[in-house]
Amino acid sequence: MTPANGGGRPRQPSLAQLRAFAAVAESLHFREAAAEIGMSQPALSGAVSALEETLGVQLLERTTRKVLLSPAGERVAARARVVLEAVGDLMEEAEAARAPFTGALRLGVIPTVAPYLLPTVLRLVHGSYPDLDLQVHEEQTASLLDGLAHGRLDLLLLAVPLGVPQVTEIPLFDEDFVLVAPKDHWLGGRGDIPRQALRELDLLLLDEGHCLRDQALDICREAGREEGAPVTTSAAGLSTLVQLVAGGLGVTLLPRTALRVETGRNDELTTGYFADPAPSRRVALAMRSGTARQREFEEFADALRVALRGLPVRMAK
Repeated sequence: MTPANGGGRPRQPSLAQLRAFAAVAESLHFREAAAEIGMSQPALSGAVSALEETLGVQLLERTTRKVLLSPAGERVAARARVVLEAVGDLMEEAEAARAPFTGALRLGVIPTVAPYLLPTVLRLVHGSYPDLDLQVHEEQTASLLDGLAHGRLDLLLLAVPLGVPQVTEIPLFDEDFVLVAPKDHWLGGRGDIPRQALRELDLLLLDEGHCLRDQALDICREAGREEGAPVTTSAAGLSTLVQLVAGGLGVTLLPRTALRVETGRNDELTTGYFADPAPSRRVALAMRSGTARQREFEEFADALRVALRGLPVRMAK
């Protein structure tokens, strides 16, 4: 296969061709790739074929049952992703230069933050940034970081520290964890619970993948709980976790921002507070380091701290 240049200047691939090929290279499926980028399947297939003709190499090995990348296709796919990310950065730079707080803001939020902070975030955006098209994606931390790295998301609201290269954290606040237990539990109502009490309790946690699970386990290890101590993992969300506690299956730890929503109308629960310094987590915004919208996101963080002052948290400085 040779490039179709007619003896003149070599033809250049179009962005549409690169997007089509990158989508196929990601999913190895024409129908899924077409749906992902909003293109018809015949148009997508034609764009990939045109790219192969332009470059003069076979990028895909097509069979009736599957699609595979050729060796050349693997190399071109990696380059195509770099080019498309660079174009995305260029568009982001131009949009930010035109006017801050306009256009789309794709905000990723973890499930243990979203129900408790989003009402405040939405009020802030509607009241102060009416031209901002806020798009919210609730996902676990690993998925959010992947979305940020690949340009699918612009800004994250989640627990830190992340310790991820090329990601800048903007701290918002620290909040304590509260012990939630069945109503007759011996630690209910106390305000001076030592962390060491966690060593022997029947602890209920979220499923694997939730950062709150990892934070709770870290707190338990710091309290001296043995690595092999039994932990019941039965819940995909905090609401279910609290119901299990109310049913007498154990105790759990909730961040204070979740406490009113998750326990306020359940008479089968009691709460207890830890002695200072109480175990806590930090919640922050996270962005790609060097993003063109850094100043905009820092201003958004300042406004969000002010909007969150009514919550039982300690604002970061």
